[in-house]
Amino acid sequence: MEQTITIVEVGPRDGLQNEKQIVPTDIKIEFIKRLLASGLKTIETTSFVSPKWVPQMGDHEQLVNLLTKVAGNFVVLVPNMHGLEKVLNYPVKQIAVFAAASETFSQKNINRSIAQSLEEYKAVIQTAHSAGLLVRGYVSCALGCPYEGKIETQAVVNVARQLYQAGCYQISLGDTIGVGTALSAQKLVKELLQEIPAAALALHFHDTYGQALANILACLELGIHTIDSAAAGLGGCPYAKGATGNVASEDVIYMLHGLGLKTGVDIDKLISAGEYMCQYLNRPNCSKVAIATLAKKT
Repeated sequence: MEQTITIVEVGPRDGLQNEKQIVPTDIKIEFIKRLLASGLKTIETTSFVSPKWVPQMGDHEQLVNLLTKVAGNFVVLVPNMHGLEKVLNYPVKQIAVFAAASETFSQKNINRSIAQSLEEYKAVIQTAHSAGLLVRGYVSCALGCPYEGKIETQAVVNVARQLYQAGCYQISLGDTIGVGTALSAQKLVKELLQEIPAAALALHFHDTYGQALANILACLELGIHTIDSAAAGLGGCPYAKGATGNVASEDVIYMLHGLGLKTGVDIDKLISAGEYMCQYLNRPNCSKVAIATLAKKT
């Protein structure tokens, strides 16, 4: 295994996007600052999507503008060329694009076929590169789809390959509904490693069936060393019925530290950051490590 593991914190975007209660921009900024204080360096902050479709991200321009005063490596999700054109008005250094391995999910999520989405993303990536931006790519439904069920491995490989060849420096594999197992996750990664180097792959697993940590560990053994996670296990997808939150950053960090791996993250400060947002949302923290730690303090 790699001795140092990179955590991409997705709580402020993927973690909050499905919350019906609109979180004020100042609360989001404070949340991001607390995540940074824990030692997390790369944070996915918002998405330049239409507020009509994802109301929680309606403050994306205000948020990005305020973050110019905060030191950090921030990632902004961009759904299309229109979103990128708006992003280019701000000093954003990194964006992410997202495609699906499921045709039905692609139509439900972005109202475009897989082929249409990839064609547009190629133009988005080229324009972003011309502006000096890094581009990260997501592949949704990598281990299962809420509409189609099992997704063929080759379908995932085809989408990942095209995003990587188009210029995404890293491809994050999204188990959108959390149905993957250690074996299916390993099989997928082994196939992808035939075409994409380990350093250019990341894991983005949801914990619907409590399998996320096992799946991560199985893929770490194959040399993957970038993991997406959300503080407090926040998250869910508005276009994937039944999908629960992302794997909790606190639980991932606890496991990695227990394996003797380095993350640069102070788990106590991370727990505090997650609890800050949970208290605002008036909802329980979904991290088992956080729950146990907070229980000891009360």
